[in-house]
Amino acid sequence: MTDRTSAISAAIRAELRLLDRAVRSSPALLAELLHPDFREFGSSGREWDRASVIAMLTEQGGASAPPPITTSKMRGVRLAPDVVQLTYDSDSNGRRAHRSSLWRLTDGRWLLFFHQGTLFD
Repeated sequence: MTDRTSAISAAIRAELRLLDRAVRSSPALLAELLHPDFREFGSSGREWDRASVIAMLTEQGGASAPPPITTSKMRGVRLAPDVVQLTYDSDSNGRRAHRSSLWRLTDGRWLLFFHQGTLFD
């Protein structure tokens, strides 16, 4: 596996971890995957930072278990030695979104630096 494909594979694995219910309900596990300067433009139109997205996701995880999030068409490109962009579609109980994530290699770990979701029919 080349460095390029290894980086993309690592980012994909991390992205899929973020979609896992167990990770989404744990502030510690989420913190392991989110860059300190993380920002998101959510499919709701809201802008999120690291602390607010951790609080929101762990609050949702405390309620009855949300339906699993499925993904399709996930692909990645290495934009720089320390940056990978992933794009994919997600479906959460019929709510579908086009998604884009920027993963940044920081202190030897791939951390989510930026994410955007855009709803579609």
